[in-house]
Amino acid sequence: MRVLGIDPGSRITGYGVIDKEGNRLIHVDNGAIFTDSRKDFPSRLQRIHQGLTEVIERYRPDAMAVENIFFATNVQSALKLGQARGAAIVAGVNAGLPVFEYTALQVKQAVVGHGRADKQQVQKMLKALLNLPEVAQEDASDALAAAVCHAHSAGMNERLKQKK
Repeated sequence: MRVLGIDPGSRITGYGVIDKEGNRLIHVDNGAIFTDSRKDFPSRLQRIHQGLTEVIERYRPDAMAVENIFFATNVQSALKLGQARGAAIVAGVNAGLPVFEYTALQVKQAVVGHGRADKQQVQKMLKALLNLPEVAQEDASDALAAAVCHAHSAGMNERLKQKK
């Protein structure tokens, strides 16, 4: 199973691609889509959508995992973050991917083992879990963490869907 993790942001959207083979997690790629803050906001959303569409076409994931918004410093920031999430989710849905959403607590729990871990703990654990040569860029690291969370949760998600 190949999972695309997304850490949406209006300035930087991180992505991480992993494969799950049995109990093994294998790093495929990670990176970030940067938007130009001098451009109007709709153009920035278009850049996020186009960038993720290209990533999806290149890596052909089986599922997309997106971190839920859990707080924002102000209403305007929350709205922009929500719109960036929407652009990312639409890229996945348009490609026919099932999209799964996880809270920051669930992501940290899946990667580190407890939901109160800080970013450095998550980054170090991802480096070890995925045998990365170095700690990934912060947004890409958060995206990889979402992908790992889904890889660990995928079996449970399927069982829950079958019960409905």
